[in-house]
Amino acid sequence: MNPARPIGFLAERWQGTVPSAVLLWRDMIVVGSAVNVAATFLALMLAALGAPIGWVVAVHFAPVPYNVFLFAALCRLPRRSSLQLLGGGVWLAAASLV
Repeated sequence: MNPARPIGFLAERWQGTVPSAVLLWRDMIVVGSAVNVAATFLALMLAALGAPIGWVVAVHFAPVPYNVFLFAALCRLPRRSSLQLLGGGVWLAAASLV
């Protein structure tokens, strides 16, 4: 990797250059949860406005690939605790169900 060339958000997480606490607490719990709440709110608004159910479902589940990516990135980190992995798994399950 060239140190003069910055890597992107996704690449940093996938390559494990982000601390596990940042990935879990900031990226998953705070930002990921906000993205999920926003998608759910938008899906509910679309449903209230009478949008086709396919659109509502698509908007509601749009964050799922991002959620799975963040959890996979956490799993790939060389220095992560079992408790962090458990917390990430619980978050993924809750974010996918809600």
